[in-house]
Amino acid sequence: MGKGKEITTSLKKLDLNSNFMACTPSKSSLFSPTLQSPGLLSCRRRLGKSKPPSLVSLCLGVIGKNLQEIIAHLSDISIAFPPHIRITIAAIARRRKMLCDEVIIPLADTSWEILDISGSEVTDSGLIEVAKTCKFLQAIDISRCNKITASSVSVLVEHCKSLRTLRCGGCPRSDYTARCCLTLLKPKLDDTVKDSWEELDTVEISHSAESLRWLVWPKIDKDSLEILATECPRISVNPKLSPFGFRGKDVPIEAFPDTVLDDLFVREINPSTWAACGFTLKPVPPILSSSKELSLAEKFRLAFVERDARLAPKRAKNARQHQRRSDREWMEMSAEAKAIVLASQVSKSLHGKN
Repeated sequence: MGKGKEITTSLKKLDLNSNFMACTPSKSSLFSPTLQSPGLLSCRRRLGKSKPPSLVSLCLGVIGKNLQEIIAHLSDISIAFPPHIRITIAAIARRRKMLCDEVIIPLADTSWEILDISGSEVTDSGLIEVAKTCKFLQAIDISRCNKITASSVSVLVEHCKSLRTLRCGGCPRSDYTARCCLTLLKPKLDDTVKDSWEELDTVEISHSAESLRWLVWPKIDKDSLEILATECPRISVNPKLSPFGFRGKDVPIEAFPDTVLDDLFVREINPSTWAACGFTLKPVPPILSSSKELSLAEKFRLAFVERDARLAPKRAKNARQHQRRSDREWMEMSAEAKAIVLASQVSKSLHGKN
């Protein structure tokens, strides 16, 4: 614990906004069309190898190697870190297989526009807290996350109104989560009870990921692909690299399957920082989805949860209809109810005259 505090005290004495900001991509450059070609990206990496690492990059490498020493104090330490330092630490933690709720929540910053938690131990609770903080996210990678379900993705699309790229799938559990999220991506109308349709507000009746344009799901099944093609034509699935774009649209670099979202933030960090943990910088190929990898009991449980969530709105609607029917019958059968209605109408007319 003392070792972690010494590292933190030393880092606070550095100017974290000097050299590292020059080599860290800005928000505009990250989503610029000039970076849409992986060839340009690899060329920039080769040109950048001749430059010596900055002092801040070396310090971040030391922090990365001793990250386990400061996780317990990360909520207090991260307050002094600029946003680009926070996302770099998160990227190192992901490569060290140490990215979890205790790490990502204190590091989350309101200015982040990308988030890569692929293959991590982040749970629904962690993703929900991050979504409430990082409301300007434009691209997120939740692939190979076994502890993330559709409930946290629902909160994500609700709070992140600028989300354009979603990367998912890669393992059986993540593929199942992606299938459950199809209802979140499709435009739909919520059940809203009003006396007249004129009183309905579009904000109250509509709910979907309206800003989402790119979905990266390498092993998407045919049924899900057909649903997205027919009911969500605005969303392009698994775009391919082409000089003419994809369906006439310029594809951002974060929408290509081979792109690692947080790669740009660690390109000056020595790979030995995470190599000791057996992590390589190469993208991990997605695992083939197979229902045989899930136990029979787990498949029954997931099917029950999905069916219950699908039928919940219908049950609520039936309950409201039954209640309105009971109220109507009571008013027709009871003289007291008729008297109350007449008294209410007289009262409204008197107030109107006044």
